[in-house]
Amino acid sequence: MSSAEVPRLGRKPFIALVDRANRALQVDMVREMHERGYPKIKQAHNAIFATLRLEGSRSADMATRSGMTRQSMGELVREMVALGILEMRPDPQDGRAKLVTYTEFGLQVAAVGYKRLFDLEERFAEEFGPDEYAVARDVLSRVADVLDRWAEE
Repeated sequence: MSSAEVPRLGRKPFIALVDRANRALQVDMVREMHERGYPKIKQAHNAIFATLRLEGSRSADMATRSGMTRQSMGELVREMVALGILEMRPDPQDGRAKLVTYTEFGLQVAAVGYKRLFDLEERFAEEFGPDEYAVARDVLSRVADVLDRWAEE
């Protein structure tokens, strides 16, 4: 039996570069939270912080935005409710649905994370220069837009 030949790019694939940067950012966020006194925050919680709107969100919508299953997102929400970071209450738009919101403590935790994001943005601009960093942000945004457009075609 012969094996199929796998084509090689001769350089690290773009997706691998993006994945490595994403993982490094995710790890940095968790490390920062631990250093700031929130040792129970874990990398999986980043999906909540990235998709939960300040006014609240439905768990199913958060799952869609993060690319997770509803079950996985529900498990993370319940875990963070147990940590006192989130709460669930009836959705005023649909009494059958639950709205996930931050508790007061959760807002404090999220504020630490957002502060870290702002600090990272400033440090990247200093490290690469504001123009080069703006180009990097623009290219990543456009890559996502192009992939979305191609998926629709």
